Amino acid sequence: MTRASIASTPLLLDTIETPVGGFLLLSDSQGLLHAADFADCEARLLALLRRGRGAASPETERGAVPAALKRRLADYFAGDIRAIDSIALAPRGTDFQSVVRAALRTVPPGSTLSYAGMAEAIGRPAAMRAVGHANGANPFCIIVPCHRLTGADGGLVGYSGGLARKRWLLDHERRHATPV
Repeated sequence: MTRASIASTPLLLDTIETPVGGFLLLSDSQGLLHAADFADCEARLLALLRRGRGAASPETERGAVPAALKRRLADYFAGDIRAIDSIALAPRGTDFQSVVRAALRTVPPGSTLSYAGMAEAIGRPAAMRAVGHANGANPFCIIVPCHRLTGADGGLVGYSGGLARKRWLLDHERRHATPV
Protein backbone atom coordinates (compact mmCIF):
# COMPACT_ATOMS: atom_id res chain seq x y z
CA MET A 1 0.00 0.00 0.00
CA THR A 2 1.42 3.40 -0.94
CA ARG A 3 1.52 6.45 1.33
CA ALA A 4 -1.17 8.08 -0.82
CA SER A 5 -3.53 5.10 -0.48
CA ILE A 6 -2.88 4.93 3.29
CA ALA A 7 -3.80 8.59 3.61
CA SER A 8 -6.96 8.23 1.50
CA THR A 9 -8.39 5.18 3.29
CA PRO A 10 -10.05 6.05 6.61
CA LEU A 11 -8.96 4.01 9.60
CA LEU A 12 -11.53 2.52 11.93
CA LEU A 13 -11.45 3.49 15.60
CA ASP A 14 -13.20 1.03 17.89
CA THR A 15 -13.33 0.55 21.66
CA ILE A 16 -13.35 -2.75 23.50
CA GLU A 17 -13.98 -3.15 27.20
CA THR A 18 -11.21 -4.69 29.27
CA PRO A 19 -10.72 -5.37 32.99
CA VAL A 20 -8.66 -2.16 33.15
CA GLY A 21 -10.97 0.10 31.17
CA GLY A 22 -11.90 0.88 27.60
CA PHE A 23 -9.21 0.10 25.04
CA LEU A 24 -8.97 1.73 21.62
CA LEU A 25 -8.00 -0.11 18.46
CA LEU A 26 -7.27 1.81 15.28
CA SER A 27 -7.07 -0.43 12.24
CA ASP A 28 -7.73 -0.61 8.55
CA SER A 29 -10.53 -2.82 7.24
CA GLN A 30 -8.11 -5.73 6.73
CA GLY A 31 -7.16 -5.79 10.43
CA LEU A 32 -3.72 -4.17 10.17
CA LEU A 33 -3.30 -2.33 13.48
CA HIS A 34 -2.20 1.30 13.20
CA ALA A 35 -2.44 2.23 16.90
CA ALA A 36 -3.84 1.03 20.22
CA ASP A 37 -4.17 2.67 23.63
CA PHE A 38 -6.51 3.07 26.55
CA ALA A 39 -9.67 5.07 25.88
CA ASP A 40 -8.63 7.84 28.27
CA CYS A 41 -5.43 8.21 26.18
CA GLU A 42 -7.22 8.87 22.87
CA ALA A 43 -5.60 12.28 22.36
CA ARG A 44 -2.16 10.65 22.77
CA LEU A 45 -3.07 7.88 20.33
CA LEU A 46 -4.14 10.35 17.64
CA ALA A 47 -1.12 12.61 18.26
CA LEU A 48 1.27 9.65 17.86
CA LEU A 49 -0.52 8.67 14.65
CA ARG A 50 -0.15 12.19 13.23
CA ARG A 51 3.46 12.47 14.36
CA GLY A 52 4.33 9.14 12.80
CA ARG A 53 2.55 9.79 9.52
CA GLY A 54 2.80 13.56 8.99
CA ALA A 55 1.09 14.65 5.78
CA ALA A 56 0.19 11.03 5.01
CA SER A 57 -1.86 10.74 8.21
CA PRO A 58 -5.14 8.99 7.35
CA GLU A 59 -8.58 10.10 8.42
CA THR A 60 -10.17 8.16 11.24
CA GLU A 61 -13.79 7.28 11.76
CA ARG A 62 -15.66 5.43 14.50
CA GLY A 63 -16.51 1.94 13.38
CA ALA A 64 -16.01 -1.72 14.09
CA VAL A 65 -12.51 -3.05 13.53
CA PRO A 66 -12.31 -6.61 12.18
CA ALA A 67 -13.61 -9.18 14.66
CA ALA A 68 -10.39 -11.22 14.56
CA LEU A 69 -8.42 -8.26 15.93
CA LYS A 70 -10.89 -7.68 18.76
CA ARG A 71 -10.91 -11.43 19.50
CA ARG A 72 -7.10 -11.49 19.96
CA LEU A 73 -7.30 -8.71 22.54
CA ALA A 74 -10.26 -10.38 24.29
CA ASP A 75 -8.27 -13.64 24.38
CA TYR A 76 -5.27 -11.82 25.86
CA PHE A 77 -7.41 -10.39 28.66
CA ALA A 78 -9.04 -13.80 29.19
CA GLY A 79 -5.60 -15.31 29.90
CA ASP A 80 -4.23 -16.34 26.49
CA ILE A 81 -1.43 -13.84 26.79
CA ARG A 82 0.25 -14.97 23.56
CA ALA A 83 -2.87 -14.14 21.52
CA ILE A 84 -1.54 -10.66 20.74
CA ASP A 85 1.83 -11.87 19.44
CA SER A 86 0.60 -12.34 15.87
CA ILE A 87 -1.24 -9.04 15.51
CA ALA A 88 0.10 -7.36 12.36
CA LEU A 89 1.23 -3.77 12.87
CA ALA A 90 1.43 -0.90 10.40
CA PRO A 91 5.10 0.10 10.62
CA ARG A 92 6.16 3.69 11.18
CA GLY A 93 8.69 5.65 13.14
CA THR A 94 12.44 5.83 13.04
CA ASP A 95 14.68 2.85 12.45
CA PHE A 96 15.72 2.98 16.11
CA GLN A 97 12.07 2.96 17.27
CA SER A 98 11.43 -0.06 15.03
CA VAL A 99 14.39 -1.91 16.57
CA VAL A 100 13.16 -1.15 20.10
CA ARG A 101 9.58 -2.19 19.27
CA ALA A 102 10.75 -5.46 17.72
CA ALA A 103 12.89 -6.15 20.79
CA LEU A 104 10.00 -5.35 23.13
CA ARG A 105 7.91 -8.02 21.42
CA THR A 106 10.58 -10.58 22.38
CA VAL A 107 10.39 -9.88 26.13
CA PRO A 108 8.39 -12.88 27.40
CA PRO A 109 5.02 -12.23 29.04
CA GLY A 110 5.40 -12.24 32.79
CA SER A 111 8.97 -10.93 32.52
CA THR A 112 10.38 -7.45 32.78
CA LEU A 113 13.54 -5.81 31.55
CA SER A 114 15.11 -2.52 32.58
CA TYR A 115 15.70 0.26 30.08
CA ALA A 116 19.43 -0.46 30.45
CA GLY A 117 18.77 -4.15 29.81
CA MET A 118 16.84 -3.29 26.64
CA ALA A 119 19.63 -0.99 25.46
CA GLU A 120 22.08 -3.85 26.02
CA ALA A 121 19.77 -6.33 24.26
CA ILE A 122 19.68 -4.21 21.09
CA GLY A 123 23.45 -3.75 21.11
CA ARG A 124 23.38 -0.10 22.17
CA PRO A 125 24.30 -0.21 25.89
CA ALA A 126 24.67 3.58 26.20
CA ALA A 127 21.24 4.25 24.65
CA MET A 128 19.10 3.89 27.77
CA ARG A 129 17.48 7.29 27.37
CA ALA A 130 16.87 6.73 23.67
CA VAL A 131 15.19 3.42 24.54
CA GLY A 132 13.02 5.34 27.01
CA HIS A 133 12.03 7.87 24.36
CA ALA A 134 11.28 5.14 21.81
CA ASN A 135 9.24 3.29 24.41
CA GLY A 136 7.31 6.45 25.25
CA ALA A 137 6.47 6.96 21.56
CA ASN A 138 5.05 3.45 21.23
CA PRO A 139 1.66 3.73 19.47
CA PHE A 140 0.80 0.06 20.12
CA CYS A 141 0.05 -0.08 23.84
CA ILE A 142 -0.02 -3.68 25.17
CA ILE A 143 0.59 -5.25 21.72
CA VAL A 144 4.14 -3.86 21.74
CA PRO A 145 4.55 -4.51 25.47
CA CYS A 146 6.13 -1.29 26.69
CA HIS A 147 4.67 -2.14 30.12
CA ARG A 148 7.40 -4.81 30.46
CA LEU A 149 10.15 -2.19 30.82
CA THR A 150 11.09 -1.10 34.33
CA GLY A 151 13.51 1.20 36.07
CA ALA A 152 17.06 0.09 36.86
CA ASP A 153 15.95 -1.21 40.27
CA GLY A 154 13.02 -3.16 38.78
CA GLY A 155 10.52 -0.55 39.96
CA LEU A 156 7.55 0.48 37.87
CA VAL A 157 8.13 3.75 36.06
CA GLY A 158 6.41 5.75 33.33
CA TYR A 159 3.39 4.25 31.58
CA SER A 160 0.91 6.25 29.52
CA GLY A 161 -2.02 4.24 30.91
CA GLY A 162 -0.87 4.81 34.49
CA LEU A 163 1.15 2.70 36.88
CA ALA A 164 -1.92 0.89 38.25
CA ARG A 165 -2.64 -0.48 34.78
CA LYS A 166 1.01 -1.36 34.24
CA ARG A 167 1.00 -3.31 37.52
CA TRP A 168 -2.27 -5.05 36.54
CA LEU A 169 -0.89 -6.05 33.10
CA LEU A 170 2.32 -7.44 34.59
CA ASP A 171 0.41 -9.35 37.28
CA HIS A 172 -2.04 -10.69 34.65
CA GLU A 173 0.81 -11.90 32.46
CA ARG A 174 2.61 -13.52 35.40
CA ARG A 175 -0.56 -15.38 36.38
CA HIS A 176 -0.97 -16.76 32.86
CA ALA A 177 2.64 -17.13 31.72
CA THR A 178 3.75 -20.57 30.66
CA PRO A 179 6.77 -21.57 32.75
CA VAL A 180 9.92 -21.80 30.66
